Amino acid sequence: MLNEREAESCYLGQFIPLQYHHNMLMDANRMDNFKAAIQRQVFDGAKVLELGGGTGVLSWFAAQSAAKVYCVEFNPDMVAEARRLLAKNRYGERVEVIHADAFEYLPPEPVDVVICEMIHVGMLREKQVEVIENFKKRYAAKFGDKMPVFIPEAVVMAVQPLQQTYDFLGYQAPIIQFTQPGVFSADTRELGQPALYSVIDFCQPNDLHISWQGSITIEQAGTLTALRFVTKNILAVLMETSSTIDWLNHYMALPVAEPLAVKPGDVIDISFQYRTGGSIQSLQNALQVSLRNTLTEAIADIVTAPAVAA
Repeated sequence: MLNEREAESCYLGQFIPLQYHHNMLMDANRMDNFKAAIQRQVFDGAKVLELGGGTGVLSWFAAQSAAKVYCVEFNPDMVAEARRLLAKNRYGERVEVIHADAFEYLPPEPVDVVICEMIHVGMLREKQVEVIENFKKRYAAKFGDKMPVFIPEAVVMAVQPLQQTYDFLGYQAPIIQFTQPGVFSADTRELGQPALYSVIDFCQPNDLHISWQGSITIEQAGTLTALRFVTKNILAVLMETSSTIDWLNHYMALPVAEPLAVKPGDVIDISFQYRTGGSIQSLQNALQVSLRNTLTEAIADIVTAPAVAA
């Protein structure tokens, strides 16, 4: 029998196939930015821990400077693959690949940097937040309150109204879509600016539940058919230049239950809640979108306004 967390992991597909990890090696945006952040944060002789090491590439980036890297991976196929690949690379011997559960593992000594990339858009599906929060408590109990540097340091999430076309050669199918950031598509129109709904700072305690109620003013006329969820990972903060090394996840466009005709100046009210690491369906089921009746509100304001003395 599986316990609840193991069953949820199977349901959510936590054991990502080897081929998917191989594709991540070919993702230049991900690789370039993580390499830059790791080079920035890992100093000569540092001790590093990676939680959820996959192919071991991020641990290998760290090994270029670090004296020791502990690379923890739960999937036995990935453990074997990481060991195979690291053996082919210079300084690969500095990385110890450990077959263990990131929810339970602690290094045998304090570490200077912790790398963890269990990230999906909206911090859904994968267990990044829960793993880090669990780790911080266990690490403090064993080594004291001084925490290592985390890569990424923070995550910023926003939501944006879209007119998304769902016509597939005449077949109408409102489905969840993932798209590359910055890539133009005639099927997508931005109807308003993104609204920030959550910031997760891994240096601080974080709630595993996200809940948001907010409003966005429409800037372009059209039909609201989807909400785009944007996830920006702050991999490293560069204090001297007041800048950051970032990595944007793929955008996720989530269809709304009922399309809304909107025009500039309209206000849409949005609410949702979900548990980090939960299913996309849990967010979709909780999503509420409505068009605010601004004309009625304006009339009500006039009626209830106090009289001005002559």
